Amino acid sequence: MSIALLIEQLLNGLQLGVMLFLMAAGLTLIFGVMGLINLAHGSLYMVGAFACATVAAATGSFWIGLVASLIAAAAAGAVMEIVVIRRLYERDHLDQVLATFALILIFSEGTRWLSGSFPLYLDIPPLLQGAVPLPGGGQYQLYRLAIIGVGIAVAVGLYLLISRTRLGMRIRAGESDREMIAALGVDIRALYTVVFALGAALAGLAGALVGALQSVQVGMGEPALILAFVVIVIGGIGSIKGALFGAILVGLVDTMGRFLLPKALALMMPTAQAGLIGASLASMLIYIVMALILAFRPSGLFAAQS
Repeated sequence: MSIALLIEQLLNGLQLGVMLFLMAAGLTLIFGVMGLINLAHGSLYMVGAFACATVAAATGSFWIGLVASLIAAAAAGAVMEIVVIRRLYERDHLDQVLATFALILIFSEGTRWLSGSFPLYLDIPPLLQGAVPLPGGGQYQLYRLAIIGVGIAVAVGLYLLISRTRLGMRIRAGESDREMIAALGVDIRALYTVVFALGAALAGLAGALVGALQSVQVGMGEPALILAFVVIVIGGIGSIKGALFGAILVGLVDTMGRFLLPKALALMMPTAQAGLIGASLASMLIYIVMALILAFRPSGLFAAQS
């Protein structure tokens, strides 16, 4: 195993981690402020991917498609919050789960009706095509490095937004005591809509960026949503810092597990059998890590303080 290959897999894990962070940050922000379990968050990821692919195909510009993904996902999130979610805040979590699961079906069938059942494809923009050299003689795709950079920039931006702005102050206050800030004159409904639209825009951005690496298709958001839930459980529900560290941990564990486990097992058994067993164990690895973390820190690594 070469150093270049090891570095490439580490970067792949980091890239997966920052993509999961974009998903998980919005999800944990919505749950932390509103106390809402939103299973339809993956549908907003899909909306962003489809908006980017459709607009990019129509205009010939990936960048216009990327902007369209943010606008479409934020708008879909705001409409979802106003029309459906707003009626669920005081309801039981089971009601929230059932209603947002119904939204998954609505978004999936609506997208299939508008775009068809065939997958769409996004081209990597010319500016980000090519590769950069790695230590040891390998190369790494420039677009994937750009995704890592975007994820880090979003993490910094969210930190500054939450900790240094008036909106961030209201979000923190809403997370701690929503009744009190409503009594102080803050329009809590408008705040919730803004937070939901922000989380939706982050999910849409993640979908658009991933769309250039894989096909854009109906149902693509649900696997990402499952991993995002794992991330926020590991990191701590309501914590942006926890979402970042949890996402990077999940990305690295998942990628390196799929890379190293078959090789390790191949030292003890035939290669074909090692590959099969290694792939099965690797798919369970992040859940094993989650269980171990929760055994020692039931609230997650960086649980938000109430």
